[in-house]
Amino acid sequence: MLIKILLSYILGYVEIKVEGYYIERFINICNNKNIFLWNVKRDRDIIMYARVRISEFKKLKNIARTTKCKIDINRKKGLPFFLNKHRKRKIFAISLIIIVFMIIISSNYIWNIEIIADESINKEEIIAILEQEGLKTGITKGDIDTKRVINNVRLNRNDIAWIGIKLEGTNAIVEIIKSEEKPQIVAEDEYCNIVSDKSGIITKISAQNGTLAVKVGDIVKPGTPLVNGWLEGKYTGISYVHARADIEAKVWYTKKEKAYYNQVISVPTGKKENKYSLNLNNFRINFYKSLSKFENYDTINESKKLKLFSNFYLPIELKKITNYEYCEKSVTYTEEELTDITASKLEEELNSEIKDTNKIVNKQVNTYENEGYIEVEVIYEVIEKIGTEEKIIF
Repeated sequence: MLIKILLSYILGYVEIKVEGYYIERFINICNNKNIFLWNVKRDRDIIMYARVRISEFKKLKNIARTTKCKIDINRKKGLPFFLNKHRKRKIFAISLIIIVFMIIISSNYIWNIEIIADESINKEEIIAILEQEGLKTGITKGDIDTKRVINNVRLNRNDIAWIGIKLEGTNAIVEIIKSEEKPQIVAEDEYCNIVSDKSGIITKISAQNGTLAVKVGDIVKPGTPLVNGWLEGKYTGISYVHARADIEAKVWYTKKEKAYYNQVISVPTGKKENKYSLNLNNFRINFYKSLSKFENYDTINESKKLKLFSNFYLPIELKKITNYEYCEKSVTYTEEELTDITASKLEEELNSEIKDTNKIVNKQVNTYENEGYIEVEVIYEVIEKIGTEEKIIF
């Protein structure tokens, strides 16, 4: 469809208005005679607007007479009309023709790879794997075996549950669904114990099935039996079961870091500079001649690929480099300041590791003084559910 529209622009087309009571019949006859109409719009029941090539417009006159419809030309579009209007600008016209043909040729290639995936999946690693398998920018669409690429990517990555590849225009859309790690589950009809998966102090234990192996206040480590998968009766003896229980324990999360009294920190000056470059496939054009005028700076790179339509990318990429200046400043912290700064950082890291911060029952900050620095330790006490099923093997 896209190629047909581009060819129509090159060969020239007209925007027409068709008026009559048999417009459906008019469209059906056009389809039967392979006359390509596009951008078809209806205005009430008796008026239609459409576009048609110049070469096929004459055929519409006979169809209009047959269906008793009236045809008017609203506008003339395309390269022939444009060149006629600008016939004195030959160099411009020739350049335009070359550009149009380059666009047609480039439509057979992939110029952009779009990764749709969970944030935890490294997109750069995925693109590297895709390139190894042959899916990369600059390759013709006919040379891509999507089934082979999908199979090989899944073999290389255990964290991918599903991957799909769609080629739309000059864009390759790669959609990835991450696989979730599931704990090993013992079947309901199998016998199992419940053992601790963390170190802690038992605060609550309630067994629905099985025999308790610990009590509230006991200290446990990973692997310590919590509930045994068997029941013992005075007359029935020992019978094995699938242990079930609700168990909570107080567990500890700890982070520790050195912090020096004398430090050199970066302070932004508020100044910045922008530099631009243009990438034409593998050829780069820099629009700047010198390196940064800043002595100390941080750099942020942004890039944008040019496209004609939603999925029709061109082998042209505009890059923007922004340098933010900073100056280095020597500071000396007091013990209290250094403790607060470091503890805040460690608390932020711990909060990201704990699933439910509402279960934190106590927080402790310890400081250990040394020559020139201190060590800051943050300890969280958290009430969590513990225990994992362990199959009984006879």
